[in-house]
Amino acid sequence: MNTPFDFKDADQSNLVYVRPVAVADLPEDVQDEVGDQETIYAVHRADGERLALVKDRKLAFMLARQNDFAPVTVH
Repeated sequence: MNTPFDFKDADQSNLVYVRPVAVADLPEDVQDEVGDQETIYAVHRADGERLALVKDRKLAFMLARQNDFAPVTVH
């Protein structure tokens, strides 16, 4: 979960999607790192590639904006 990712080379588009992810749906090794949270948030490129997993929605939006992306929520 703490693997570095170079956001600058991620995509030509600056649009990314933020969506909630049930911790139970993640691989077991990632679940172990999350702790007792039931939901975390993922930041995805338009093609669906997951760029990051973070503990809350606010952090997902901050991370995206700090890397010059325009985050939108996926329902």
